[in-house]
Amino acid sequence: MAAPMTEAALEQLMDRYADLVLRLAYTYLGNRADAEDLVQTVFLKAFASAPSFSDREHEKAWLIRVTANASKDALRARKRRAVPVALDERAPDAGAAPFPEATDSVASSCEAPGPVTEAVLALPPAYREVVYLYYYEEYSTREIAALTDSSEVAVRARLSRARKKMRAALEGVCHE
Repeated sequence: MAAPMTEAALEQLMDRYADLVLRLAYTYLGNRADAEDLVQTVFLKAFASAPSFSDREHEKAWLIRVTANASKDALRARKRRAVPVALDERAPDAGAAPFPEATDSVASSCEAPGPVTEAVLALPPAYREVVYLYYYEEYSTREIAALTDSSEVAVRARLSRARKKMRAALEGVCHE
């Protein structure tokens, strides 16, 4: 049985990976509040299970895997609980940028999401996941396949399809 994780070890883990977990959760959930809740869930799982890591890459890979799985669980739960809600004047503005600092923290900006970020967030979750891991976290297709329990061919296919969808979405957008 693994030794319990200390609070100091948890704080170090959070300092190193909280942004990564938040950005990945946001790519799945598209909502800041849900992504922040999921960050807490992921680190609570780390604290409770106190996994033993061989190195920093193993630690990072474990957190990515737990985040992806927890995000998928949250999306499934969201579908089961979907209830139509009547909008009223107290409801938040549906057109407001939901999470500008995280959507473009990927692009190191605190402004409203740019067209590329919006195109990534418009992708289906499986495509967002591989795009995020490949372009933002700089994992190889082989590493992504291992992290997502997919074949390398499937990862490459998702990347290719995601690029095509993004190309179509970004057609006509001015590039400065």
